[in-house]
Amino acid sequence: MNDPDADIDGDVYVFPRYLAGSTYTGDPALEPLLALGWQLTDDDLGNVYVTAPDRKIRLGHLPEGGDDGLWRINAYEDRFGPPTWGVSFNDMCPTEFVTAFTTALASAYQAGPERYLARPNPADPELVAFNAIVPLINRGWKIQPRRWGVMELQTTDGMAGLEFATGRLDPEKELTTLQARWYLQGGPTSGYARWYATASTNTPISLVTAITESVSDPAPLPRWKDQMLRALRETAQLVPVTPPPPSVPTPLDVRRSAPRRAPALTTRSVPRWSTTTTPSAALPARRSVPRR
Repeated sequence: MNDPDADIDGDVYVFPRYLAGSTYTGDPALEPLLALGWQLTDDDLGNVYVTAPDRKIRLGHLPEGGDDGLWRINAYEDRFGPPTWGVSFNDMCPTEFVTAFTTALASAYQAGPERYLARPNPADPELVAFNAIVPLINRGWKIQPRRWGVMELQTTDGMAGLEFATGRLDPEKELTTLQARWYLQGGPTSGYARWYATASTNTPISLVTAITESVSDPAPLPRWKDQMLRALRETAQLVPVTPPPPSVPTPLDVRRSAPRRAPALTTRSVPRWSTTTTPSAALPARRSVPRR
């Protein structure tokens, strides 16, 4: 009989998932693209690069990059021109969020440039962007008081949030800094456990929605407890994948749980009715009756 827990890569489930942290492996996020025949190369430092057949989408998994931007994905209308859009995830971002994005990207690539290069409607970009925000609202994220140029949502526990910048932004800064149109973040407010993801202005809304759907999904993520950062273990709710077996009962437990025996019958004197007259049962003498 197969063990349903055998294929789960972890010994605990983490709630909520935005406190799970990274799995420290990029393979699951690369698989949707490699399955389409995208080219994979690497360098002497261990950085990995994946390129679409038409050379219009490039992904870098950069553990030895110059900053904490572990994942960088850019798309191009002109393969020799500047990127049309860019998305990034840092090294603490749960790998499942990246995998959700690359899975949607693989689907969009198969549909053609009109999907993976689809720009938001310039007539009302904020209205179109709302489609990526809807999953967060439906799952209880709260819109925060409006700040100038920023629409912000947060989880009720304050441990994750999204910022959508309005107005005109610098295209170069969107691709090289955190000053992008979309900025998602989560984790404890202090320490190294905090993650982020960014997406620039022209990122197709369907791809951004894939990220927000995954981040807000109520399903937990499996992790190995000993591999989680302490700040995450102390903040998240952890539930064992396999419940611990019941403890072996002690002899005292056995005695306490054993059914009690009925008391043994013993011989004892029981008064019974008797036909023998005893002194204590003597009747008074009859009085004589005179004869007539």
